[in-house]
This record gives sequence, C-alpha cells and structure tokens, in this order.
Amino acid sequence: MFGAFASVARKLIPARFRPIGYLENLVRERTDGRIWSGPFTGMRWTPEGRARSQPGTSQSSPLHNARVHIPKLLGTYERELNPYIEQACALDFPLIVDLGAAEGYYAVGMAFRNPQARVIAFEMQATERSALAEAARLNAVTDRLEIRGKCEPEDLECVLADIPRPFIICDAEGYEAMLIDPSAVPSLRRASILVELHEFIEKGISKKIRERFVTTHKITHIWQQERTPAEFPFKDFYTYWLPKSYLRWAVSESRPELMSWFWMEPIHATA
Repeated sequence: MFGAFASVARKLIPARFRPIGYLENLVRERTDGRIWSGPFTGMRWTPEGRARSQPGTSQSSPLHNARVHIPKLLGTYERELNPYIEQACALDFPLIVDLGAAEGYYAVGMAFRNPQARVIAFEMQATERSALAEAARLNAVTDRLEIRGKCEPEDLECVLADIPRPFIICDAEGYEAMLIDPSAVPSLRRASILVELHEFIEKGISKKIRERFVTTHKITHIWQQERTPAEFPFKDFYTYWLPKSYLRWAVSESRPELMSWFWMEPIHATA
C-alpha cells in the first residue's frame, strides 16, 4: 500500500520538490557550482561530474548522481582524507598520478591546488574521462593535466621512472592489488601514496599492501568516519522539517561497508 502511494507521489510531485531533488538544487544554488569547503574550496564542480557506481547501484539513476554530486560540492566527500591532501599539497610534488580518476575530483583538485605539478589521470571508462576533461577545462588546468585510459603496472612504472618524488592517489576498485606493488612497479618505493582499500572486493588486500611497504614506508591507516546532519551547512524552512536522515544522506557517500585508506610516506623522506 505504502509502495503504491510513494510511486504515485513521485509521479505527481516534481523532482525539485522531493527531498533529494530539493537538497541537490539547494546545494547547487548556494555553492554556485563551486566546492564549498575542504582542500579544493573554490574549485568549479558540476552535475556532469559523476563517480562510478557502487555494486547494486546504477550510474544513470538520479539517486546515485545526487549521492556523488552533493558531498563533493559540499566538500564533505572523503573528508577523512582532508589533512593528508593538505599535507600533500604542502610538499610541492612535481608529479601527481591519479589511478582510477573517475570524473576528476582528485585529479583536477590537485592540479587546481598545485600549480607546480604535472598531473596524470588514469581512468578506463570513456564517460568518466569525458567528465574529467570538462572539469579540467572549467578549472583551467588542461595544460597540466594529462588524461589516459587503463593503467597497468608497466604504464605506472614508465611515468614514475625518472621522477624523484612522485605522489600517487589510488582508487582502483580492487585493482590496487596489481598496481600498488613495488615488485611490479619499483619506483613506488620512493613515492608517497594514498590508496583506498577495497576489502569488500578482495579480502586481505590491506594486509597484503602493508606487508609490501612496511620496510620502505611509514604507513598510517585512515578509517571512514560517521557523518552527521549537523555537517549539512545550508538550513532553511524546508530542511528544518526534513527528517534528519536526509541531511545525513546529503553529506555521506553511502559506502557498501566501512572503508579505509593507507597514507604511505617513504621512510627516507620522513626520517
């Protein structure tokens, strides 16, 4: 009964007046299409930027699109990483490589923050590369950001080989097991690395990567933090009456399980 009522309501009520549509429009209007907070504050960001879908979701669904768009505009997306992104920006890396760049939140963001750096973004999906190119154009970083397709270990070694201090960001949906491997990519031993760990795709990947770098890197394990409705910055009459779960949703990424990352710094650079 309730399901039938909800279905009819969705057809009768314009999307912009439904809770999710209203929040998405509110965020877009208040931010004017620029990231509101965090390390990439001021960077232009548009709904054309889409992140890859999680298992069981569709990239074409309005729910998924809003889920990945709103936290990025607000600057709450992966906010656990903000101190490490700031640290990376302070280190003036000459080369930044983004593995699994998707629509370019980090690749474009790092180019936006690091005018001294060359950025190479690897992304295997053509639709994501198109969105990435548009984000680079909007932020005037196309001259320093190179977009490539799928990355294999030999490709990564090739771009790192002559660089003394590279920085790697990796969100490869489980393929980090192949890419973040110093036996296949020796230049990783001198790289600073921020890698997302997809245990729900490959169990034991965290242990495997830690063992590979324990003698060459200082490793910090970063865990996903809970989001709260108080983190939603824009309040009005409508949001006051909305169930708090919608505001929590707006600042969250709806992960399939508790996620974590390794921040790995070469020991020779931190001793």
